[in-house]
Amino acid sequence: MKRVKYVKVATILGAIASLLFSVALWFTGHKDQGVFVGLWVPSILSLGAFALAGWGRKDG
Repeated sequence: MKRVKYVKVATILGAIASLLFSVALWFTGHKDQGVFVGLWVPSILSLGAFALAGWGRKDG
């Protein structure tokens, strides 16, 4: 269960960091780079969801 919590926390922190970095780029005048980095947020969240999808299931 500890590994599941680690993946959840890492996913959320990664998405938040990406969002904050994107906003910082946007407001410092690097709008294209800000949009590019902002597109990482759903990808990071999807990767975390995919990593967690198999846990809790029994191989059968």
